[in-house]
Amino acid sequence: MTTMSAETTKRALLLENIDAGAVDLLESEGWKVEHETRALGEDELIDRLDGIHVLGIRSKTEATARVLQQAPDLVALGAFCIGTNQIDLSAASQQGVAVFNAPFSNTRSVVELVLAEIISLYRRLGDKSHKMHQGVWDKSAVGSHEVRGRRLGIIGYGKIGSQLSVLAEALGLQVRFYDILDRLALGNARQCGSLEELLAESDIVTLHVDGRPGNSGMFGEREFALMPQGSMFLNLSRGFVVDHAALREHLESGHLAGAAIDVFPEEPAGRGDEFRSELRGMPNVILTPHVGGSTEEAQTDIGQFVAGKLRDFCSEGSTALSVNLPELLLARRDGTHRMAHLHRNVPGVLAKVNGILGDHGVNVEGQLLGTRGELGYVLTDIVADYAPELVRNLQDLPETVRLHVLH
Repeated sequence: MTTMSAETTKRALLLENIDAGAVDLLESEGWKVEHETRALGEDELIDRLDGIHVLGIRSKTEATARVLQQAPDLVALGAFCIGTNQIDLSAASQQGVAVFNAPFSNTRSVVELVLAEIISLYRRLGDKSHKMHQGVWDKSAVGSHEVRGRRLGIIGYGKIGSQLSVLAEALGLQVRFYDILDRLALGNARQCGSLEELLAESDIVTLHVDGRPGNSGMFGEREFALMPQGSMFLNLSRGFVVDHAALREHLESGHLAGAAIDVFPEEPAGRGDEFRSELRGMPNVILTPHVGGSTEEAQTDIGQFVAGKLRDFCSEGSTALSVNLPELLLARRDGTHRMAHLHRNVPGVLAKVNGILGDHGVNVEGQLLGTRGELGYVLTDIVADYAPELVRNLQDLPETVRLHVLH
């Protein structure tokens, strides 16, 4: 496993058409950036990671344990999206690879699409637009309704669910939510004590859960059956949480009046590839190609945010908002060298680090230690020049996972 030093020319590989602003930010710092519009499979990704220090992906590229174990030069990984279920976080930690994502940047874009789709479903705008494109003038109010007064059930009351709650209430929707954690209800929203309670009381159900493995298949025949006759269903969270065959059955039977789906269990690898789904061709079903957060505003924000986190980690060792490493932020001191030491979280490592520095006659100017699970992370600023032997001594500690000399 390589050590990153201040003299290293940073090389980044950004996949899946990540916003060009991220490329500009990194290149302005002297990085060499390779930019691809598509996702890469496991074997191709391994081949491309030779000599790459930073990898940027979205939702289609999978950073598996095999990928991470065969990428000794990789020091940081950016998920230019909210979710990180496409990354083996345990393997990343074991390899000393810092992982960052964008937990806030596309929240507003997703919420706006949810509201637009709720209104579209109740007005049957998708069907009406399709007929108009076929030359059919079908001016009728039959089956078209206002959303005011409808009961909206939000499953998952995190960043997206809670913001949706506020805006939906402003439209006149009655909001209730269910979350496995106790959450502060915003406005007049009401927390339901169980998923069953929420389903029974909601005219519209929208999913906003994360990608943890335990959520796979969480919504299927049983849950659809508990929803009221004529209700609407939306999923803009993760494709694998919903049984689409069961959803189709409840739409065909008329039990559900409509649905809007943005995420799917299997999605095409790139733009223009064929999309397959049992939901294609169904009336009053809005299908979108995983674009909940795909606005220019959101993608610009995500590109700047995640690229900034990657830059700060590689230049300063900052792990603020890291998904998998202890979070540290140490102000830079002019005229110092900074060493970032990631190690197994066992007693006595800090004493060993400082003992080695003392043996080499090096005084500590600033230092910060943090731990997270099995990992410990210490940032140390020193003034004096140091011998290469000092770096080797730190690397050779049995607890060392990775060492970077940053400046």
